[in-house]
Amino acid sequence: MSTGSDVQTAPTADAHGEMSFFDHLDELRSRIFKALLGIVVGCIIVAFFTNEIVAELLRPAVSSNVELQNIEPFGQAFLKIKIVFIGGTVLAFPWLVWQIWGFIAPGLYAHERSWARKITFFTTVCFLIGISFSYFLLIPSMMAYMNVVADPNIKDSIAISYYFSFFTNMLLAGGLIFELPMITWVLARVGILNPTLMVTYRRHSIVGILVIAAVITPSPDPVNQLMVAIPLYILYEISAVLARFAYAKRDQV
Repeated sequence: MSTGSDVQTAPTADAHGEMSFFDHLDELRSRIFKALLGIVVGCIIVAFFTNEIVAELLRPAVSSNVELQNIEPFGQAFLKIKIVFIGGTVLAFPWLVWQIWGFIAPGLYAHERSWARKITFFTTVCFLIGISFSYFLLIPSMMAYMNVVADPNIKDSIAISYYFSFFTNMLLAGGLIFELPMITWVLARVGILNPTLMVTYRRHSIVGILVIAAVITPSPDPVNQLMVAIPLYILYEISAVLARFAYAKRDQV
């Protein structure tokens, strides 16, 4: 079984260099255990900064004069537990990606295994950029829009559980959306995605991007929807360029 120290170190193989079914199961179990251990370590680290993280999560609501309330028994305690788990998972994200590639690597060619470190790095960077985009731009603009459309005779008092769900959904949506270039590069590199299709169906993709932007943003404000749609379209064009280079490099191998 693999020691896990290097994604290029394959588990026990037969004379033809192929892993057996039980070897795959052992490797999968090992990778899952290491991934869970990474999440536990991430949760322990986040637990030491829970109060500071809660203050940051509440800042957009406070700055928008939105009142938050707890309407559930032990609601605040459960909120902090959720923050620890989600924060720990985000903190362990690079480690999780590394474990996924470590499991896939033995089934790849030697030149394909060299992707692991690069994929881990750029996937993490894209995910963090997406989270930052949601935190610094998207969420504040949505909270500000609440003030614009608010009726002075109606007081906004939001349950903290709903606010937290909205906040985390926006962060995760931003992180996953910004993974589009890396997903496209990998699919094109292994030959699953043909870059010609991305050019041919560009108009269809634009319509899809507008629909996704409308679904992601809970407010009907067109400004917020464009704040999602424009970066999505830019990411699509970047993905198309990356796909062309990745697909061409595949043909050279």
